[in-house]
Amino acid sequence: MTSTIPNAVDFFQKSCGRWRSQRSVHHLLHRRAEAGGSLIVVEDLDPDDSRLKTLAEQHGKSPECIAGGSFVRWSASMAWDQNGDAHDGETIFGLIPDGPEGRSGSLLRDLGYAEKAPATSTFRMDEQDGLILCTSYETMTVWERFWFTSPNVRLRSSTVEGLSNNASFCMETRLSDGEDDFPASSADGNKESKGPVMAPFGW
Repeated sequence: MTSTIPNAVDFFQKSCGRWRSQRSVHHLLHRRAEAGGSLIVVEDLDPDDSRLKTLAEQHGKSPECIAGGSFVRWSASMAWDQNGDAHDGETIFGLIPDGPEGRSGSLLRDLGYAEKAPATSTFRMDEQDGLILCTSYETMTVWERFWFTSPNVRLRSSTVEGLSNNASFCMETRLSDGEDDFPASSADGNKESKGPVMAPFGW
């Protein structure tokens, strides 16, 4: 089988741009589903970028080990949000492959999603060129799988086990140049959007 996405660095580069995401989260404890919307902006970083050097040092790794990375910004709203709830943030990703093929290894973040501290994930790419991430925090473990159905459509599923148990599915579509960053409606589909939205666990 010939891979169309040869390695994780290429996967992240194909993910660069502005994405609108529609998200459904299933809260197992409450036995209820919650809808949400997202805006995600992904920018490619050269391996020599000073931000990746700082990230490597933050994790006690050699900067030369990082094969590439991304700067990611997000902002989210969910249907159950209360006044003042915010899911905005940004982080730096750095990829450290564990072999020359670059299809598995470690992913460094300067800021985790579930806990606001530096985080390390393991990554691997499967036979369908999906990218699978596993991130362990003190209170939970998050499994995520990302895959492209076309260059401008990406799907994502995730499972969270621990303090918060939920499963989610996202459909992300690339925004074209000049297209409005803001979704047409809010997470509940009934009210006007209050601004850009992104998934709290997504990129």
